[in-house]
Order: sequence, then structure tokens, then C-alpha cells
Amino acid sequence: MLTPLHKEFVKNIHLFDNLNDSQLAGIWEHAHLHKLKKEQSLFSQGDEVTSFYLVFSGLVKLFRISADGQEKVIEVVNSGETFAEALMFLEQPHFPVSASALNEAEVIGFDARCFLQMLNKNPETCLVLLGKMSQRIRGLIHEIDHLSVQTGRNRLAAYLLEQAGDSDKLHLQIPKSVLASRLSIKPETFSRIIKQLRNSETIQVDGSDITILDRDQMEDFAMV
Repeated sequence: MLTPLHKEFVKNIHLFDNLNDSQLAGIWEHAHLHKLKKEQSLFSQGDEVTSFYLVFSGLVKLFRISADGQEKVIEVVNSGETFAEALMFLEQPHFPVSASALNEAEVIGFDARCFLQMLNKNPETCLVLLGKMSQRIRGLIHEIDHLSVQTGRNRLAAYLLEQAGDSDKLHLQIPKSVLASRLSIKPETFSRIIKQLRNSETIQVDGSDITILDRDQMEDFAMV
């Protein structure tokens, strides 16, 4: 059951912010709060899709398991982000990925059938959803481009710069093994790249805290 705090949080998410009180009441009636422990599963690859989700707190990992048992992280979903909403438009949809919590997390699940019925009466929300899916397609194309033309060092440097923003300091919120998988870098290669960046005095590493010492060099590595 959602608390007033959860409901207020949802109302401020772009996907829901143009719904009226009656529409929101229908959403609340069929919403479920999932309190996940670290590494607890939310759903598995191949499960039937009945809901889409919004992360209220914590981090959720979306991943696939290959035929040889290797895990590939597809995305890490942060607080305030939704996922799996596009699947509700498919006939008899099944999740193409698995989802589990990277740390303690609260995730709100919304009934897909109920939301589809609401969309029939709210074209503005349809446009928001269409825009969100278009952004994700662009992101996937951008990622494919990076995988085809960039090295692992390029991708890691670009990620660290993006996370740091205007600052020279950043804190990795996800385990390095998960980050390596997300960037399609083998764990041993990831460790070697970090060592190279440290030895060249481009970065300083203290556990999960990273300081960029030479931004120009980092931008060269990232091909900015």
C-alpha cells in the first residue's frame, strides 16, 4: 500500500504529472509497493509482464543471463526512473531481462492493464510515454555506436566524466563489477584500466570515491 509520501513522489514524476485526481486514484488502487533487500529479485527474464515500475529509493539492476551463464548488466535504474513501461503495449509480453535490487530499495509497481485503460482517455500522457521511449531508443543507438568504435578505456573515462559533471570528485554508487558489465568491459580489463588511469595520475581512487586529477587527459581518453 502506498503512503502519502509515495503518492506525492509519483505525482511529481513526468509520466504522471498531468493526470487528474480521479485518474491518480485509479492508479493508486492497483499500485503495489515492493520493499526489496539487497540482491533480492523483482522479476526474472521470461516472466509474464503485468506491471511496470518506478524506483522510489535505492538502485535496481536490469540484466540478462547468457547461454553460458554470464551476467550482462543492461541498465541500472535510479530513484525517480521508470522501467518496463514499453512492454505493456505488446501482446502477451514477457520480460526480456531480470531485475534485482543492488541495495535496499523500494519499487512501486503499476498495473499495466489499468494504466493502458487510462491512456485511452489521456493523449497527453501517451505523448510523454512516446517521448520517453524515443529517448531510450536514441540512448541505445548511442550505446551501440560507443561499443563499435570505442575502447573500454574510452567508455570508462566517458562514464566517469559524465558522473562527475562539473566536479572533479564522484562516488560510485554501484559495485565496480556491475559497472564493468554495464560498460561491456571484462572485470580483469576494468581493473587494468583503473590501474592505468591511476599510474598516469589521471585519477585518484579511494574505495568507491574517485577524484579526477587531470581532466584534460581524461577527456582525451574519453574522446570528448
